[in-house]
Amino acid sequence: MVITKEHISDVVKSYDLENITIATICSHSSLQIFDGARKEGFKTLGICLREPPKYYDAFPLGKPDEFLVLNKYSELLDHIEELKAKNTIIIPHGSFVAYMGPEIFVEMDLPTFGNRLVLEWESIRKKERQWLVGAGIHMPDVIEDPHNIDGPVMIKYDGAHGGKGFFIAKTYEDFMEHIDTTKTYTIQRFIVGTRYYLHYFYSPIKDTGYTLSKGSLEMLSMDRRVESNADEIFRLGSPKELLEAGIIPTYVVTGNAPLVARESLLPLIFELGARVVEESIKLFGGMIGSFCLETVFTDDLEIKVFEISARIVAGTNLYVSGSPYSDLVEENLSTGRRIAREIKNAVKLNKLDEITS
Repeated sequence: MVITKEHISDVVKSYDLENITIATICSHSSLQIFDGARKEGFKTLGICLREPPKYYDAFPLGKPDEFLVLNKYSELLDHIEELKAKNTIIIPHGSFVAYMGPEIFVEMDLPTFGNRLVLEWESIRKKERQWLVGAGIHMPDVIEDPHNIDGPVMIKYDGAHGGKGFFIAKTYEDFMEHIDTTKTYTIQRFIVGTRYYLHYFYSPIKDTGYTLSKGSLEMLSMDRRVESNADEIFRLGSPKELLEAGIIPTYVVTGNAPLVARESLLPLIFELGARVVEESIKLFGGMIGSFCLETVFTDDLEIKVFEISARIVAGTNLYVSGSPYSDLVEENLSTGRRIAREIKNAVKLNKLDEITS
């Protein structure tokens, strides 16, 4: 059964809005989600497998009030009524979508922060490209036929995998040596520049600040991802020497590093975010809340977007106490707290159905 927004709206209307519980899977950005929810006065619930993660005991401010322990994530569907009784709102993040799987996520009969229709548009790379190109965003060229590879390209598989399996090829032979033909993939031309991950927040219910056709756009932070082993491997020698030694760069994300951009680039950064939001409104009713544009800044000060994550990203974990950007909105404002604040404001305005699906 596909859960409709109208159905979720009815569920939300049945909730005791004075006793909302914020829930997510204990992974990815859950510490700051729980911390932010607590700061805004919400109860919290962590979803985990087999037993509560012990490391939460080391971070009492990020530890949820209670845990829902499952043997496998699909069992969450057996606890829907229990969670509804707790007036639960689910906060999706990258691990949530990956662990639950899109089929369970779509069928989950619980209010979810944001627009769950965005999953299809961000996880299928051809649809993602349709969305971003339609917004007037400059993306790397795509090569449809691997025989036409005539320079460095990045091969990416569909879905959120934290960079796992991605690789660079320079020739058709490189491509054939490493490709997993059982998976759906995209071949993008490699862009030389500095990678910036831009963390935005879009509120459809806020009417102040950097306003759009509906709602308001915020820039909360930026990061750069630390990838293993690509970020350190070239200390061992040139690409040719590495290849001869049988060492292949990999792009699994292991952490994040903070960044700020030149202030003169902020107008373009906001323009890119606004275009993406406006196009999402046209295509599927709009994405809601936090999202990240994954970009390359070139030496000509152009910004090229190679991907979007339409949810909270792990790079925001750098800024649990605020960032150089969010501190200019409100001190100590993390993305996790901004999500909780949006839910709190929606409750006050009687617009909770506008930010959930």
